[in-house]
Amino acid sequence: MATPKSIGAIELSSIGVGYQVQDELLKAAEVQILLARTICSGKYLVVFSGLVSDVNASMKAGLEVAGEAIIDHVVIANVHEGVFAALGQSVILEKDQAQALGILESFSGVSILAAADAAAKAGKVTLFRIHVAMALGGKGFCLMTGSVADCRAGVAAGAQEARDRGLLVSEVVIPNPSKELFAEYM
Repeated sequence: MATPKSIGAIELSSIGVGYQVQDELLKAAEVQILLARTICSGKYLVVFSGLVSDVNASMKAGLEVAGEAIIDHVVIANVHEGVFAALGQSVILEKDQAQALGILESFSGVSILAAADAAAKAGKVTLFRIHVAMALGGKGFCLMTGSVADCRAGVAAGAQEARDRGLLVSEVVIPNPSKELFAEYM
């Protein structure tokens, strides 16, 4: 499989339909599942990656079978590379990387992916965690670090993305955070 350049996500109100959507989108094109699971409030979330054309084809196939179970969905072409590592929770920060702390929170797992991508593209920030909907009542959050100016730019762009979707919960920049806030990521 070629290096993924695009990411797709579908959030569904039905677990059974979620499995059906996952099956259809896997059969429709060459995509890789990044995350597929039940999430809080009895929903199902599928996040997948691949080339832009494959993700678009898979999304189309998934949406066709999802019917009224669709809560939210997104395709992000040319996704920022930092999204993959942060979503996989595989980012380890060096002590000198921990600067200002930016936090985005949204009402859905899909919207936080779109917000994180917008944040990473707007400021020179390091995304180090994208948490989608598990043990959060269906919400999502994203953590980033960088200079104060870059965190403010990233958080503002990400917040606007979530706000445009009607799903923003909070946007926070802590200019000089306690290093303990980064402890589990170092």
